[in-house]
Amino acid sequence: MHRCPGWRIWSVWVLLCCIGIGSAQAATPKTVLVLGDSLSAAHNIPVEAGWVHLLDARLRKMVPEWRAVNASISGETSLSGRNRLPGLLQKYRPQVLVIELGANDGLRGLPLPALRDNLEAMIAMAQESHARVLLVGIELPVNYGSRYRDGLRAIYADLAASRNLALVPFLLKGVAMDPALMQNDGLHPVAAAEPTVLETVWQGLRPLLDGRRPNGS
Repeated sequence: MHRCPGWRIWSVWVLLCCIGIGSAQAATPKTVLVLGDSLSAAHNIPVEAGWVHLLDARLRKMVPEWRAVNASISGETSLSGRNRLPGLLQKYRPQVLVIELGANDGLRGLPLPALRDNLEAMIAMAQESHARVLLVGIELPVNYGSRYRDGLRAIYADLAASRNLALVPFLLKGVAMDPALMQNDGLHPVAAAEPTVLETVWQGLRPLLDGRRPNGS
């Protein structure tokens, strides 16, 4: 019995469609979503010079390809980030979420329990959506007093330990104490410092791209 040529044509068409769909899916980059404040929003420097833009350029060269989506806003607080995060998770469905918030809360003297509650709520949202989390800490100027500064630092460390998160203790490590790398406000890096900021973040982020947890699992 001979098969109809039309059947063969139909079979080839189905096969090509399946291959095309598979290729399109494979070509879709995975997403790192960055939720931060002006330190991640390229404040007063070209967007192309910011560490998140530099991260995106690096991720695009990986195989399989990733991308960085920068949802950072100057002036963002932990509460406003908490309020925006559900919509961002739904829109971008990231595999990795970078949370870089707390600086504006600290500068305004927000009670530390409120900051912790907001950060923990964001972590829970991310983990419920199956996104791996990189928590990025910040340090305050010394004039804020050791008690508040130590308490702020402890929040990031405690949350990372209790939630099994990757942690970058201080975003501006190697930058903040060098006046040549900081803008006149003493709070934001100059463009030349952004590659250093990227390398600091990369140390905590890179294992998450392979699906590894902070404990190596």
